[in-house]
Amino acid sequence: MTTRIIVIFSLALSALAFSQEKAKPLFNGKDSSGWQDREGNASKWVVVDGNLQGKRKSGDIWSKERFGDFILSLEFKTGGNSGVFFRTDNPKNPVQTGIEIQVNKPGGPNKHSVGAIYDLVAPKKNNATDGWNKMEITAKGNMISVKLNGEIISEMDLDKWSTPGKNPDGSKNKFKTALKDFKREGHIGFQDHGASVAYRNISIKKL
Repeated sequence: MTTRIIVIFSLALSALAFSQEKAKPLFNGKDSSGWQDREGNASKWVVVDGNLQGKRKSGDIWSKERFGDFILSLEFKTGGNSGVFFRTDNPKNPVQTGIEIQVNKPGGPNKHSVGAIYDLVAPKKNNATDGWNKMEITAKGNMISVKLNGEIISEMDLDKWSTPGKNPDGSKNKFKTALKDFKREGHIGFQDHGASVAYRNISIKKL
């Protein structure tokens, strides 16, 4: 009986360890450890009441680690324009080397509204709030999806973006490189676009 209890307890611990490995915090709620500015130096973003906050002239903030396939979960609250970059190869040129999910006040839906895969895919609906919003970004190979407040509102297949500066429907975008040729791993970043913005409960699960 004692041996069986020990085995069951060991299995339970192993299962717990496995579940904890599935997702890990990217922000500890206390300081900006693991984050940097685009130059690789300490960021000007601050931590207030467990929230990672940026204001005008804070500059973008970037994860030191690079990620490929993942599920990124976070909450945001914003007074205006910001964004979540991912798979960004060069933080000094995030627009042309990474993908951005638009963060903003409620509006749209269009290719520049909250929840859009910026300049590429408009969200199916406007379901953002003026308060805290929960966002989940899944990147797996060529497939990208965005869940906002519990609903998948934006999806794309990178392989369908095969022409620089053009979307599959023939409309123009701002990218000098075809999205199918973008690197499929890189930094995660939060954009300073002149508005006060806060992020919290930031975690990532590698796929």
